[in-house]
Amino acid sequence: MKQGWLRHGGLIGAALLLTACGSGGSGSEPQPPSANPPPAPASRACYGDDQPACNLRTYQVMVESFVDGDGSANYGVGYGPSRHNGDLQGIIDSLDHIKSLNVNAIWLTPVFDSCAGQAGDDRLDATGYFACDFFNVDPHFGSNAQLKTLVDAAHQRGLYVFLDGVFGHVGRVGVSKPSPEGRLPALKSGGAGYPGQLVDYSQPESLAYFKEVARYWVQQYGIDGWRLDQAYQLGLDDWRAIRAEVAQASATRKAAGQQWGTLGYLVGEVWKGADEIRAQAYGSSDNPALSSAFDFPLRYGLVQALAVEESGKGGQGASVLDASWNKVENYPDHAMPNLMLGNHDLVRFGDLLERGNFNGADYWQRHKAAFSFLAAHSGPITLYYGEEFGDEVPGFANQVGGDCAAQGLCDDHVARSDGKVPGVTGFVPSREQSELKQWLSQLMALRAAHPALYQGERVKLVAEGSVYGDIKQTAGEQVVYLLNVSTTPQSYSLPLAKLRSGSALVDLQSGERLAMGGSSLTVDLPPLTGRFLRLE
Repeated sequence: MKQGWLRHGGLIGAALLLTACGSGGSGSEPQPPSANPPPAPASRACYGDDQPACNLRTYQVMVESFVDGDGSANYGVGYGPSRHNGDLQGIIDSLDHIKSLNVNAIWLTPVFDSCAGQAGDDRLDATGYFACDFFNVDPHFGSNAQLKTLVDAAHQRGLYVFLDGVFGHVGRVGVSKPSPEGRLPALKSGGAGYPGQLVDYSQPESLAYFKEVARYWVQQYGIDGWRLDQAYQLGLDDWRAIRAEVAQASATRKAAGQQWGTLGYLVGEVWKGADEIRAQAYGSSDNPALSSAFDFPLRYGLVQALAVEESGKGGQGASVLDASWNKVENYPDHAMPNLMLGNHDLVRFGDLLERGNFNGADYWQRHKAAFSFLAAHSGPITLYYGEEFGDEVPGFANQVGGDCAAQGLCDDHVARSDGKVPGVTGFVPSREQSELKQWLSQLMALRAAHPALYQGERVKLVAEGSVYGDIKQTAGEQVVYLLNVSTTPQSYSLPLAKLRSGSALVDLQSGERLAMGGSSLTVDLPPLTGRFLRLE
């Protein structure tokens, strides 16, 4: 198939998103939908409510490209610049590094068997996104026993584990055998040139099959939720049913005294604009479907402000961080938008900086600025492996072949590079890489320690010129977040009337104390820097 429309084995939705972007509460344990749903909450899901999902700091791993821990479990081929020898053992070996980042969850791209070799494209099989058996691990990645070891080892380190649920399409060979309860989904053609088959949800056996898949891995392995690939391939009622199934399985484990496998987090991927994300993932406030979906619009705003997006658009200033097309108000109140900087389908932030000719010290400082914006986001956030080291793929335009990057044909594969894990892969970070990793680890700890950052109501201060600012507040805490997206020093006159009573603002990273007095306070903002100022 053509790389121009293949991402992770699906159809590119980025063009729809770029058009929508103008650039060419439910809890962590959701309850089953009711015929008479309760009234919409008075505020947003991650505005003050103590919901564990709002504090998710997730680390995404592309299994086939991450780390080779088992020489007998390799693909050796695939899309993108890695050696394609990643496996479950490599992830197990890397858990201490992942934990050192002060994240609290990992998301694995699909681990299920793809019947490699039977459909004629091992590269596609290596992605995991066209499976044939949803109840067994791909032997090129490891075994079911290794997955259980991974889940248990992650839990021992305080990390949730999310699997990738591809519930809308399967491989060309179909589903190779019935589920443990004897079910099979109904399938239909994806059309000429489509690399697999679509799941036919007009037939009830399809929903029954994937409800079993969704609960099985919670019940038997204690996973903590699912990332839901191409969520637009299922209807909202199907997601409501699957959500209820996961909620019930998670609640049963919790009632039995289990610590893990009780979160029941579901996050949908709809790589489109806000209207489509609302319509195809969240549903309405009075009839919720999914609780969380990736916030692609705001991600594009973030890279436009601090780098360039895949289309080349950048240098948009602070206003693009609060544009009409990426406001949280575009979503229903129960929504928990999950903000990320990159993933396996997007170009790495480092490569986007290279594309925008942002090099030298700016390269590292722009990473820090972007991470600070993630840390100030109310709701779950996701980091992509390698971002902790400011990773980029040197000469990435030639990594997939020819001039495909210049044509925009391989941008969706270039981020699938080999993982860099000190003490595991032989990687020795540079001074800049070590500093960025340590800075990010401290930032994630800071976020975890201050509920106003991950579940605080956002009170807008400014989003114009080069300065963006919010007050993040819970009942017990106010934190002012200010970001300078330019390469020149800025200052902001903070209107103190917007704050509760206090004597000073304390910088949560430097410890600097800014005494309060009068009607305003001038806050200095170094170039490409975010500041977190807590009211005391």
